[in-house]
Amino acid sequence: MYYKIICRCVLWMFLSCFFLPSYAQYFDINGNKKKVSVPFRMIRNMVVIKLRINNKGPFNFIMDTGVGLMIITDPSLIDSVNIPTKQRILKLNGCGEGDAYDAYITSELKIDIPGLTSYNVAAAILKTDHFGLSNYAGIPIHGLLGYEFFNNLAVKVSFTDSVITVYRPKNERLFAKGEKIPMTIEDHKPYVEANVLFPDGCVKKSKLIVDLGAGHPLSLENMTGDPELPKKCIAANLGMGFNGPVCGFISRISEIELGKYKIKNLISSFPKSDTSKFKLRENRDGNLGTGLLKKFDVVFDYPGNAIYLKPTFRYSEPFEHDMSGMEYYAGGDDYKHIVIGRVEPGSAADEIGLEKDDEIMSINLKPTAAMSLEQIDEIFKSQNDRYLLLEIYHDKKYDKVIMKLKRRI
Repeated sequence: MYYKIICRCVLWMFLSCFFLPSYAQYFDINGNKKKVSVPFRMIRNMVVIKLRINNKGPFNFIMDTGVGLMIITDPSLIDSVNIPTKQRILKLNGCGEGDAYDAYITSELKIDIPGLTSYNVAAAILKTDHFGLSNYAGIPIHGLLGYEFFNNLAVKVSFTDSVITVYRPKNERLFAKGEKIPMTIEDHKPYVEANVLFPDGCVKKSKLIVDLGAGHPLSLENMTGDPELPKKCIAANLGMGFNGPVCGFISRISEIELGKYKIKNLISSFPKSDTSKFKLRENRDGNLGTGLLKKFDVVFDYPGNAIYLKPTFRYSEPFEHDMSGMEYYAGGDDYKHIVIGRVEPGSAADEIGLEKDDEIMSINLKPTAAMSLEQIDEIFKSQNDRYLLLEIYHDKKYDKVIMKLKRRI
């Protein structure tokens, strides 16, 4: 369930390469302060902050280092915030299976984050919200904020405290006890190199985007020749790309080496290469997502071309994947209805007859309306062979079923 926005970066790369204004877009700290703290909510491996646009809001935005241009995914903001847009820019293609979509570029916006001032920040607005991030998160999501937030400052993301701390790099000794890893900025996105060890013993030196907006631990592309896709894998819908669902596989790799850290037995997704409608400009092998990054406190130092990693208590926690075989989302105006969007053939959910559009009313007698999506996610990946009592609304009637979770990878 945490692979939902894996390929949105293709669209953002395309926009940032061709439509960024010629002047610099960035944030800076107000006055003489050396640092500013911004609280965030961690929602299904997404870092969500509140901000205001043109003195309206607050709005919920995902912090996303995989984004080369601020994106407004909720087109209703055009009217509610009174955002002037320039000409329709183009029909855009990307990952997934479907038609191209329209996007617009705004004039300069006033972005209010307490303690920070925005300069020359514009945004792209999708004409129609095709991603459903609000349903995936269970709260309204209005867009994504990336390169402009990071390019001028050092940004520490503390997953243990749910706080982003922003520094002026020249005024702060960054992470004296953290591991410094060299980073390059290409097409407005951060890249690192890591050694990836596959189950067959093959080691591949991989160029990876450090992608705070992707929920998975790791995604690997260009899987042709050696090394090959691991033999033990499951077919999966990896998320919603710009042109529709992105298909691929989920498996485990033996190890990834980041600086001095060796993270073992982690889950990786492998998108099919034929889901991209055009060839990426970037020469890359995949991306690191929040599913792995949250094991550390992380400092993004774009001006210094480095990231710093310091392990937290989560470092030794094992990686687990959903054991139900269901994809589900929060529906209704209040996002309190947990609706099944897809059932994987042969999975635990499939074996007891659950179907697309069924609604999960309760789990072990606790109403899902009183639970967050994160709590539901944790239950469904909690323990192999665990039995769960589900109440399901199906075909205008309520049924109680027992599901036995099944570890699939």
